[in-house]
Amino acid sequence: MNCRPLSRRRREARLDQNCFVGSRPRGGFSLIELLITTAIILVLVTMYWGGNSATRQKSRQAICRQNLQKLYISMEIFEAEHSKKYPDKPGARTSAEALDALVPKYTADTTAFTCPASKDSLLPGGESIAKRRISYAYYMGRSSGDAQEALLTDRQVDTKSKAVNQPVFSSTGKPPGNNHKKNGGNILFCDGHVEASPPNSAFSLVLTQGVVLLNP
Repeated sequence: MNCRPLSRRRREARLDQNCFVGSRPRGGFSLIELLITTAIILVLVTMYWGGNSATRQKSRQAICRQNLQKLYISMEIFEAEHSKKYPDKPGARTSAEALDALVPKYTADTTAFTCPASKDSLLPGGESIAKRRISYAYYMGRSSGDAQEALLTDRQVDTKSKAVNQPVFSSTGKPPGNNHKKNGGNILFCDGHVEASPPNSAFSLVLTQGVVLLNP
């Protein structure tokens, strides 16, 4: 058997070859590892920011409450100039027709008429909303003296009078009354405070004499 010693060049070549056989450079990532990491990040982002995530829904409901409070300020100014009565348009068939009296004199910010959780399009600023689609139902016929009565709400399942625990918002996530899918909705009262309600009403929403509920 030939046991001649390896030359220096051949020893270095064999050493370099051994460094890469069965191993990879330290500190690097394989393609599979990068793909797995990317997939995990995408799943986490989808869970946190997905359209149906609890976090996203709560955020949208908070913005919705702010919209209702903005509209309330406009309605306060209106009723101060109209014998303490909120907008009332005889023959109105939709909430937009009645609330059109607010635009543009009492508010030019029409974005407040659109719930961020709904699929309704934003409205042109400062223009009439009478023939547009808004996101909120309106109890027409109320005055500032009806402090504990509902004034504006998210779109409801129908325009009927409702007692406590009766369906007011969608319980399936499907229309009608599904601004916030199946997570209930917001209710603005005549004293300016906003309360959240599950699909079955947490409050008495009975229609008193002279009051009409208008859906969008």
